Amino acid sequence: MASLAKSNLPRFDVDIFQNEYLADGAREVNAIVTVTATGGGTSGGRPLPTDATAPGAPAQSSAVVILVDCSGSMEYPATKMRGAREATAAAVDTVRDGVAFAVVAGTHEAKEVYPGDGGLAVAGPATRAAAKESLRRLTSGGGTAMGTWLAKADRLFLSRRDIALRHAILLTDGKNEHESAADLDRAIAQVTGHFTADCRGVGTDWRVDELRKISSALLGSVDIVAEPSGLVDDFRSMMENAMGKQVADVALRVWTPANAVVKFVKQVAPSMEDLSGRRTEAGPRAGDYPTGSWGDESRDYHVCIEVPAAGVGNVMLAARISLVLPQPGEASPEVLSQGLVKAVWTDDLASSTRISPQVAHYTGQAELASSIQEGLEAQRAGDFTRATAKLGAAVRIAHATGNDGTFKLLQKVVDVVDPKEGTVRFRKDVSEADSKTLETRSTKTVRVKK
Repeated sequence: MASLAKSNLPRFDVDIFQNEYLADGAREVNAIVTVTATGGGTSGGRPLPTDATAPGAPAQSSAVVILVDCSGSMEYPATKMRGAREATAAAVDTVRDGVAFAVVAGTHEAKEVYPGDGGLAVAGPATRAAAKESLRRLTSGGGTAMGTWLAKADRLFLSRRDIALRHAILLTDGKNEHESAADLDRAIAQVTGHFTADCRGVGTDWRVDELRKISSALLGSVDIVAEPSGLVDDFRSMMENAMGKQVADVALRVWTPANAVVKFVKQVAPSMEDLSGRRTEAGPRAGDYPTGSWGDESRDYHVCIEVPAAGVGNVMLAARISLVLPQPGEASPEVLSQGLVKAVWTDDLASSTRISPQVAHYTGQAELASSIQEGLEAQRAGDFTRATAKLGAAVRIAHATGNDGTFKLLQKVVDVVDPKEGTVRFRKDVSEADSKTLETRSTKTVRVKK
């Protein structure tokens, strides 16, 4: 469907994939919504005048805060702290002129490393050089309190309320041991919706569930960097991705007719993310689901609607899917693009039992993710029978759906006897890094084959 966006925004297109035919009396409608953003007249980091703080100077549209774990464990081995400094320097080098930025050292406290005045610096040759010079102050010692780090990032972002695109990068090597789980939850709740965040765990002593909780709430990514030597490339890539964002706070709005109910809304590509609990009401029978910031990219969402039962021959609009962008000072958001989900009741068995290839594919990807997570959990609990069954199912699905990346990760944890049947044997020499990499990347998906 053609984009409805204004010329100074990326072009958003919405495509709906579904089998709209339902059997007599059936109520569940499933659709895959593909959202594609291309081009745009604005950039997250457009250049500013030399005196960017002068009265009348245009406001920056993008900001990034780098949160670096400097707890005592980062010194063991010493390559971790050294790798963190080098990675942060690479990230700073990648920040474009005009983008606001800061670097924070995280321990049981959160200390500003640069610029150090409670605010954000404006990227340029001089500030980038000064920021890299300040990285000598990144030294290890102290505990780990990630909620405190997030709160510090929030205060820094709030020092410039004119900035719309706000992104954080968080690096840690350990568990959140110096504040309670409730403290972390409160901090996450406090900053949710204020900025997005990518999280990285270096080594193997951190917890996937903690970083995933943060990245999920803040609509970012989570990944492992098993060896400190990989930090530079990873940080550079994350920052390049952040610099490519052009518009923030885009929401997926789902309108349904009377007596219809949204069962769930999930992002299914490039990774799995359940957005169902993030709904905010948006007028009669409509709800908004956050999608975060966008650059030139494409994502898929699985929308499931329960409609009132109807007889053969009935046709209804099951949902209207819109991409919307809030407009400051205006009651109504800008509609960037729209698509329709339909329901048609039929007595043709062939039509009503046909599964949309897109829906079938992503249903399989969701099963793949849960099979991996349940299998590794069973392995940790010593239930190798269940672990073997679940990871065998994961191998079968990854093989069948062409998810080669996940299949290769599974091969490091189990010996694959028959990929088609999912027959596997547990390997005795599985490294903690391979196991944690599989767990961390279990939610990454592949797009449906054309």
